[in-house]
Amino acid sequence: MFSKILIANRGEIACRIIRTAKSMGIATVAVYSDADAGTPHVMMADEAVNIGGAASADSYLRAERIIKTAQDTGAEAIHPGFGFLSENADFVEAVEAAGLVFIGPGTRAIRLMGDKIESKALASSAGVSTVPGTDGAVSDAEEALVAANSIGFPVMVKASAGGGGKGMRVVETPEALAEGMRAAMTEAQNAFGDSRVFIEKFVVQPRHIEIQVLADQHGNVIFLGERECSIQRRHQKVIEEAPSPFISPETRAAMGAQAVELALAVDYQSAGTVEFIVGADQDFYFLEMNTRLQVEHPVTEMVYGLDLVECMIRIAAGEALAIKQADVAPAGWAVEARLYAEDPERGFLPSIGQLTRYREPVGDGVRVDSGVAEGGAISMFYDPMISKLIAFAPTRAEAIARLHLALDHYEIDGIANNRQFLSAVLENGSFQAGTITTGFIDAEFDGGFVAALPEGKTRAQLLALGTAIVAGQMAERSHANPDRDFVTIDQAGNRARTSWQQDANGQISVVVDGRKQNIFGRVIAPISLFDGTINEVPLAIQVRHSGHHVSLSIGAARLSLSILPKRFAAMLDHMPVSSSGTGANEICAPMPGQLTRLLVAAGDDVLPGQDVAVIEAMKMENVLKSEVRGSVGKVHVAEGDNLNVDDLILSLDLADQS
Repeated sequence: MFSKILIANRGEIACRIIRTAKSMGIATVAVYSDADAGTPHVMMADEAVNIGGAASADSYLRAERIIKTAQDTGAEAIHPGFGFLSENADFVEAVEAAGLVFIGPGTRAIRLMGDKIESKALASSAGVSTVPGTDGAVSDAEEALVAANSIGFPVMVKASAGGGGKGMRVVETPEALAEGMRAAMTEAQNAFGDSRVFIEKFVVQPRHIEIQVLADQHGNVIFLGERECSIQRRHQKVIEEAPSPFISPETRAAMGAQAVELALAVDYQSAGTVEFIVGADQDFYFLEMNTRLQVEHPVTEMVYGLDLVECMIRIAAGEALAIKQADVAPAGWAVEARLYAEDPERGFLPSIGQLTRYREPVGDGVRVDSGVAEGGAISMFYDPMISKLIAFAPTRAEAIARLHLALDHYEIDGIANNRQFLSAVLENGSFQAGTITTGFIDAEFDGGFVAALPEGKTRAQLLALGTAIVAGQMAERSHANPDRDFVTIDQAGNRARTSWQQDANGQISVVVDGRKQNIFGRVIAPISLFDGTINEVPLAIQVRHSGHHVSLSIGAARLSLSILPKRFAAMLDHMPVSSSGTGANEICAPMPGQLTRLLVAAGDDVLPGQDVAVIEAMKMENVLKSEVRGSVGKVHVAEGDNLNVDDLILSLDLADQS
């Protein structure tokens, strides 16, 4: 066994690998960029070495620096995690040439499976079901049209060297094929330096199902069931679970057998994942093989009781698998949600800044894999993942409920995040029924996401809690004759009357709509999370409180309240209504990032919907458009400038709209 390993990664996955290595008695070396100094993975490791600048190209992608650090620190092996150099065959060759062990598969498997065209051909020859499509790359739109007509529309244009949803376009009609080809090829060239694309059948009502495999150096290969990964946004997974609520035992066995055959065909040696697209009829087709650890691996670990990182380390050290296929037995259900620093209510734009408050949920069956800490920063240079939240329970319904409650227990300030959007997915009836496809988010959240106004019992609970917080604060200041009756006004202008009381034992109750709500838990400010019960129902409610104003959120619902004593009610109709927001004649930065392109100049005419600027942050390009017809009056920034949210970019002189 190794005595010391280097982790060639950062953030959550680096922390994850370090924890397992420590449990095995293996010393660890972390590498870090200038932007990651003092981050959790640096602090957790036994040693840490700075390898360069904030940009990935100056640090985490510098293979020679990583290898030299391993040699200098006496590390015997390198674990790549996922992303960065994890599927770079040249890096693996360099690691092995330096006399080090790569904790992952060999170069042959990585090269073969890294090319979508070659991998599909090899999969087909190994007896793996493949999607009908071209045998190789298509060079132009004419050749693509011939192929697409033969396959049948709709088709998918896919980058040969693609990954992470880059270089992919669904084309519904022959007329749209040329533009789909152009967009996919351009994106593929920019992302991978390889513009080759191929054409394949687009499966209707598809589900994304993947099979986890483990293979050692002694010819043993097993599969660990499947993961359901259909909940995706822009081809990036959002919610994952194991097992799938859709896959039958017969389909599971067939998919697993094919995944094993593919692993054997490429002499695979490590943990890997074979991804399939599955139609409504449970016909399945090979998508790709990921020759690394998957982000969503924890759900498999929870259901099968294995540590996949430990398995990878032991395989790399030459040990045989400790289990056989007959020993593989799932138990229970696990669901994972990816918590990202992004704002769902602003088109899921990345959120950059300091985590002024960060507290993770805890509890039975709850696991958090994270790489951040309170006071740390979410940087513009890397993926905006905050953490992965995993819930395990005997049944799917229980696992979903546990995950839903755990999401409410997060305490996060300083940045926007997608916590409430994740709750909205879990609350969705189609998700709960398991009737989902890869188009779920587009279908169910076509208009984007906005936190809902609570209704019914939930609304009454939040009104009661808000009243208790404000009333309690006022009572602290006026013990003699505290106000008992209040008027609440929510963000939609709806009013309600509530009454508050507290007995000699400190029991708080609030009457809402004639029903008493008994509250047990901390309500005295300062409070950011109510973790207690209302009418004996356990609840976690996010609280933001300032004077008579309280914002409360639970699940996908948010209630912003002004809570005033009843004696002020007569004044309410005379209060002015505030308004805010920039006009259509101003184009501002919707997210922090770098202004990479200005597409107009002062004096240029613009039309509604016209692209005017491009901002880039966290590997995401955001194209800004004009909402109106007019001309550019003034440009306030320059290409290359780093912008904060709402920084003014352009001022427009509006044209006569008549």
